[in-house]
Amino acid sequence: MAVQEAPPEAPEGPREQTSDPAPRKKLTGREFYRSIGSPKYILAPMVDRSEFVRHSLPSESVKCPYFQPTRRTADGAGEEPYLDGNPALDRPLFVQFCANDPEDFLESARLVAPYCDAVDLNLGCPQGIAKKGHYGAFLQEDWDLIYKLINTLHKELPIPVTAKFRILETKEKTLEYAKMILSAGASIITVHGRRREQKGHNTGLADWSYIRYLRDNLPPETVIFANGNILNHDDIERCLEATGADGVMSAEGNLSDPSIFSEPPPVGSEGREYWRGRNGKGGYRMDAIFRRYLDIIYRYVLEQPVPERKPLFLPSDPVQKDTATKTDDGNAKEGDEVEEPPKKKQKRNKEKKIVNPNLGAMQGHLFQLLRPLVSKHTDIRDTLAKARTGDIAEYERILRMVENAVKAGILEYEQYPERFDSPVVDKGDDSLSGTKATVAEYSRPWWVCQPYIRPLPEEAVKLGAMTMKKDDNKVTNPASDVEVKEAVVPPPEQPTQKEAVTVQA
Repeated sequence: MAVQEAPPEAPEGPREQTSDPAPRKKLTGREFYRSIGSPKYILAPMVDRSEFVRHSLPSESVKCPYFQPTRRTADGAGEEPYLDGNPALDRPLFVQFCANDPEDFLESARLVAPYCDAVDLNLGCPQGIAKKGHYGAFLQEDWDLIYKLINTLHKELPIPVTAKFRILETKEKTLEYAKMILSAGASIITVHGRRREQKGHNTGLADWSYIRYLRDNLPPETVIFANGNILNHDDIERCLEATGADGVMSAEGNLSDPSIFSEPPPVGSEGREYWRGRNGKGGYRMDAIFRRYLDIIYRYVLEQPVPERKPLFLPSDPVQKDTATKTDDGNAKEGDEVEEPPKKKQKRNKEKKIVNPNLGAMQGHLFQLLRPLVSKHTDIRDTLAKARTGDIAEYERILRMVENAVKAGILEYEQYPERFDSPVVDKGDDSLSGTKATVAEYSRPWWVCQPYIRPLPEEAVKLGAMTMKKDDNKVTNPASDVEVKEAVVPPPEQPTQKEAVTVQA
């Protein structure tokens, strides 16, 4: 991930809605898409995972528009929704709503219109909470309501309206669905190549052929974003070629690998942030991304200087002799690294508590980023699980633990590369199939950012994680509508947190 040499230009301030005697022309469709730079990389909205810091990581090196769900005030006391972010950096920015009432949708959209470039209607959420609330993908049978929701904003809002939806049971039905959404006034459509029932263990693969079918049968000026099956950077071009889409949206793939939109550096130019193995496979180091994450917290959330840290480790660095461990008699043994002792409980100063959604999201973000690492280093997992919101000193300590772990991993690789190097997979090799083939292609050593890979539905059935319904022979999750995830590498234990609806509209 290349360091941005200069900050992006600050966009114009909020649009004046009453005092401007000559309001600017409202752009729609491809004309609007060109006005925001015709981006190819789009960061998806996710409940409790769309904070400013999260979408700033990929945006540091790539011009990447992102979707921002709205939410209630942080303390829960007020009813006024807020947008988290930095106005100087948050562009292009789309704000996504869940809605099922046209007038409520319009009223809410008017609140955010001065601070974003477009408003998006969520027609893709497949979770049980969306079914209970009658929104997201559970509106897809009510075409009249969807038309009214989009058309009301198209006619009344000063900025464009877009929509994100899932494919239906056939390509022909999906095409008619897309035509209806576009006829209502949607300027851009984002198509997730999975059906509504594909979630949790039944997520399976997205079907890019549906998106290609829309591309081939909709007017050429239609702007389409493709979503689904983006596990690493190479998948982006594959998706664009296969679907003919204008851009690619990443959701879960970006959580585990925030560098997914960044071009890998040339061989020999890896530096301290990128690692490449002897088999040519590589990725951005977790300690490097962790550092960048904290740096954004310091600059834009806490508004404090970034602390000075030692350069990240490289095997070519001269041997340091300033680290030591204590022997049984309490003396230090020169040349060894010191494991930091557990922190003693300190009396907390009664300082003013900083209330910011980015601080509350840190633990969840880092668990997803560090999943393979904390599966091996359970001491880091346990320390991260106990970290308190806003305790930046503790997160700095966790960063140092991660840096030491990455250093140890790289040194082990230098001595025993065969323990880590997986052979390059031949696309025509039939000896591997299903998840095993995916793991062989995408897995990296545990200190490198890498995708989260679920077992395919039929594999989950064999594992006993799912059962087959006798009535319709469909693969389902027997527990509930709540998404349950299972990684190839067992996920770290961490406190669960009930996710909330992003918007009540």
